Amino acid sequence: MIEVTVKKALGQFNLDARFSAPQGVTALFGPSGSGKTSLINMIAGLNVPDSGRIDVDGTCLYDSTTGRSLPVRKRRVGYVFQEARLFPHLTVLRNLRYGGTHDEAQVIKLLGLSDLRDRMPANLSGGERQRVALGRALMCDPQILLMDEPLAALDAPRKAEILPYLARLRDEVSVPIIYVSHDMSEVAQLATTLVVMESGRVVASGPLAQVLSDPAIVPLVGVRSAGAVINATVSGRLLDDGLTEVAFSGGRLLLPGNFGSLGQKMRLRIPAQDVILARSRPEGISALNVLPVVVKAIEQGKGPGVAVRLQAGDDMLLARITKRSAGRMQLARGQQIFAIIKATAVGREDISL
Repeated sequence: MIEVTVKKALGQFNLDARFSAPQGVTALFGPSGSGKTSLINMIAGLNVPDSGRIDVDGTCLYDSTTGRSLPVRKRRVGYVFQEARLFPHLTVLRNLRYGGTHDEAQVIKLLGLSDLRDRMPANLSGGERQRVALGRALMCDPQILLMDEPLAALDAPRKAEILPYLARLRDEVSVPIIYVSHDMSEVAQLATTLVVMESGRVVASGPLAQVLSDPAIVPLVGVRSAGAVINATVSGRLLDDGLTEVAFSGGRLLLPGNFGSLGQKMRLRIPAQDVILARSRPEGISALNVLPVVVKAIEQGKGPGVAVRLQAGDDMLLARITKRSAGRMQLARGQQIFAIIKATAVGREDISL
């Protein structure tokens, strides 16, 4: 468990942040300049708070009341930056060993680095360099892993290459991870806990699915980024149509493309702006996914939009519709309606196997 309570004057604004992070990946999400990097630098010991306390798995890294502030070298922190920062004159293996030799064989296997050990950084792709940087951070036997927008400098194919390795790290290594990002598709695929920051303050935090399905989160994460996350299982394929069927607690969904194998677990992000609502089950429409849902909450924004939280089985969905549509439908909490989701609404970047 990570417990952070810090305050610091940072010139343009005052950082005043408090959050708890259990095991897994805790994503710090927010616009540039919201204080995300400043916050993890305080955890690393690169910046010193004006006041507060930082604990990692029972170890106090900083406490202003006692004057305790562990130096960087004693914090057992692994740090992966936006740029890989590998030594250009060292092979991959020597770059890895610069961080240490803890679980060397396991780290190399986990990150798929066996065939790269003798190569030089100049001969690696951007995704391969970041995997080496991640391995170097792990080989120092960290108590916590900090990742500051590690995929921001990569193009879409390289991101797709490295994301499965990050998911394996989350699932197989018992090291808590703080992951800084302003890309919601990354966060939705990787995070278990979400901390949303704005102007130096934590404005929302909690389990990923719970935070993302909260209608109040829409203006904080942005209309295009808003959307709920659900866990599903591959339940069938329509080969002639090129579709994959997945099952979750609220029913079944058809998605374009072939994903995973039968019975395989996956995580889906369903964008709020792609969910259409109807008071009765529609007929004769092109959308393939129609789910019975219950209205759980309605949040009216400052503009023309309304965010609606919907319960589908044991899962929550989020829809963003216009204020006019909400009025015409006379939406109310507890109302039983239908959510309509086009198969093409869920893109490849919204699926994590």
